[in-house]
Amino acid sequence: MTYLSIEFALAFIGFFAVYWGARRVQGLQNLLLLLASYGFYAKLDWRFAAILALYTLCQYGLTRRMLASERPKRWLQAALVLAVGNLALFKYFDFFRESAQTALYALGVQAMLPALDILMPVGISFYTFQSISYLVSVYRKEIKPATLPQFALFLAFFPTLLAGPICRAQDLLEQLRSRAPRMVKQLDRALGLIVLALLKKLWLAGWLASAWVDPVFAAPDSFNILEVWAAFYAYALQIYLDFSGYTDLVTALALLLGIQLPRNFDAPYLALNLRDFWRRWHISLSSWIRDYVYIPLGGNRQGFARAQINLLAAMLLSGLWHGASLKYLVWGAMHGLGVVGLNVGDKLWRRDAVSSVSPWLARLLTFHYVCLAWVFFRAQSLDEAVDFLRAMFVSSNQELTLNAPGLLVLLALWLWALPKLSVLKERSFVRLAVLPWWGKPLLLSLCALLVISVSPSGIPAFIYYQF
Repeated sequence: MTYLSIEFALAFIGFFAVYWGARRVQGLQNLLLLLASYGFYAKLDWRFAAILALYTLCQYGLTRRMLASERPKRWLQAALVLAVGNLALFKYFDFFRESAQTALYALGVQAMLPALDILMPVGISFYTFQSISYLVSVYRKEIKPATLPQFALFLAFFPTLLAGPICRAQDLLEQLRSRAPRMVKQLDRALGLIVLALLKKLWLAGWLASAWVDPVFAAPDSFNILEVWAAFYAYALQIYLDFSGYTDLVTALALLLGIQLPRNFDAPYLALNLRDFWRRWHISLSSWIRDYVYIPLGGNRQGFARAQINLLAAMLLSGLWHGASLKYLVWGAMHGLGVVGLNVGDKLWRRDAVSSVSPWLARLLTFHYVCLAWVFFRAQSLDEAVDFLRAMFVSSNQELTLNAPGLLVLLALWLWALPKLSVLKERSFVRLAVLPWWGKPLLLSLCALLVISVSPSGIPAFIYYQF
């Protein structure tokens, strides 16, 4: 069951009625949210829910020991080891197994590490990072410790469970345990965001994936060089629409439940440089990496050179966070080296030298660098990424079978219109708000039916589910 399935839509409508039927008893609302979240997770795989429950109990117990201890730092470290170990076991064991085995042989240890067939729980990276932010906040006395049901709901809250955003305890937990009466937030905006999510993910991203990205990335030598370039840009648009659509959808679901999620997406392709890009793309992840990796490593407090090393280390970790694969490390390294190069350029000349002369040139340069890095992100392996890049510059003499010129023109028009689209979205929400109450569901239902009727068959999973 995914957020885009009919099964989920019907279940959510039923839950919505029960949830707001209990609006006078907030504790009951939270209990319903907790049960629904675990039910939703268990529907994917009961083992996922069991692992999350066990992880929650262990972290809650360690937090209690930390609060009661005269040496709380030791218990914080134990909880952090548990968090990292949990993630390492399920996500990175096989990736590091071969290297660890080689190291053992080099040390003269003949022990054979087992090859485990481990099923990685969906969303494990997101709830692990959320738990770390909670532990650190409690240790620093920035928030009051949560009760077990509150902590469990904070980690399992179903609109954010599978792919974020990575919520801080100060934001989501405080809303969940607030005693203020809960109300549906911005109903018109929430309904509009759901239709936008369907438009972006089901139709546009789905069409780009099935018609362009998947076939060309699978066999780039089988396509004309112009088609390979079209797929190069098409993936940049696909992942943009995919992540933007996901963010719209979960934001809308949370608003309908009376919860405001943090902003996680802010027109990243309008970024003037890579620093700006990471202030706009997956904001909750980049700010988490900054606060819990870059700054603890020393940030910029130990000089310019050390700051660049810390920055590169943080970006490599960001790449590795996406998956146990060399291609993600290359993707993270490209972004890290790009930001380091930007900082060195600022040091040698002046800050934002290109964007101050020509914002459009700065945007185009940033966009193309991001697109280049996306090739490693999308490809199944490093070899596949290299094959794709070679096909972009070496003609295979294949005839055109797809309308690559048409797609390239459309992509150029979209990039040109991008600054106006965010304004158009907000104006549409304003227009929706002034419609009579009976006209809103009619209009939105018609829009949703239209999108579903023109979308490719099947329900594609959001790209960030796999992380």
